[in-house]
Amino acid sequence: MKVSFIGLGVMGFPMAGHLAQAGLDVTVFNRTESKSITWTEAYKGCYKKTPKLAVEHSDIVFICVGNDDDLKQVMLGKDGILAGAKTNAVIVDHTTTSADIARALSAICAEQQISFLDAPVSGGQAGAENGQLTVMMGGKESDFNRVEPVIKHFSKFVKLMGEVGSGQLTKMVNQICIAGVVQGVAEGLHFARSAGLNGVDVVEVISKGAAGSWQMDNRHNTMWQGQYDFGFAVDWMRKDLGIALDEAKKNKSTLPLTSLVDQFYADVQNMGGNRWDTSSLMARLEVHRK
Repeated sequence: MKVSFIGLGVMGFPMAGHLAQAGLDVTVFNRTESKSITWTEAYKGCYKKTPKLAVEHSDIVFICVGNDDDLKQVMLGKDGILAGAKTNAVIVDHTTTSADIARALSAICAEQQISFLDAPVSGGQAGAENGQLTVMMGGKESDFNRVEPVIKHFSKFVKLMGEVGSGQLTKMVNQICIAGVVQGVAEGLHFARSAGLNGVDVVEVISKGAAGSWQMDNRHNTMWQGQYDFGFAVDWMRKDLGIALDEAKKNKSTLPLTSLVDQFYADVQNMGGNRWDTSSLMARLEVHRK
C-alpha cells in the first residue's frame, strides 16, 4: 500500500516512521525540507517538495500540521494535496482543528471523489514515539474501515465517533478534561509544598485512590521539581482550548473552568512559558506563593 504523510513535527515524524517500519511505501512532505531529509535518513521512504507531488500515487494521505490555517495551506492551491490526490484516496487528518474546517474540507474532497476523515490524537509526543496514540475519528464507516488497520501501526486505540467533525469535537472534550485535571494536580502539589509535605510521597499515597490520573502519574515529579522544558506546549494547549471555547459558544455549553484555566495558561505565556509543558500551571502558582 502506498501512503503519504504530510507534516513531520514532533508527532508526525514518529507516526510516519511507524508506517515505514510496518513495511508500507511511505512518501513524506514537510514545509521545512531539512526535516524531510532527516526523516528519509532515519526511515525507508522518500520525500517530495510539495504536498501535491507527495500524494499523487497514495491510497491513504495522512496529515499532521499545526492548526486550521496550516491545514488549508497543505490541502488547497496548485501545490496542495487536492491538486494531486487520486480519485478514491482517503485523507486522514490528525491535526487538532475546528470541526468547521473538517466539515468544509470534507465537502471539497467529496467533489473530487476523495474521502476525508478528521482524526485528532491524544497521547502526546511519547505516545507518537511509542506507537500508543488514541485516535478519535469522524467520517463514514466504510472509510474508517479502510484506514483503521493502517492507523493501528501507531496507535493503541482507534474509534469512529460519528460523522465528519465528530473526531474534532471529541478532542475538544479531551482537552477540556485535561485542563481541569492539570489545574487540580497543580493546586494539590502547591498546597502540599505550602503545608510542608513531600509532594512525591503524597502522590504515592493519593494516586492509589480516587485522585489518581494520567497527569498525576506522569507529571507530578517534574512539577514538584519545577521542570517544564518538554511535552505538550502551552501555546498548543491554548490553541486547542480556544477552539473548544469557540465551539461552546455555538452549541451553548457552559465551560467556566475551561475559561479560567485558559487564562491561567495566558499567565504562563506572560512568564515566558510558551513552549513549556501544560503541567507548568504549577509554575504560575509557585510564583504567586513566593
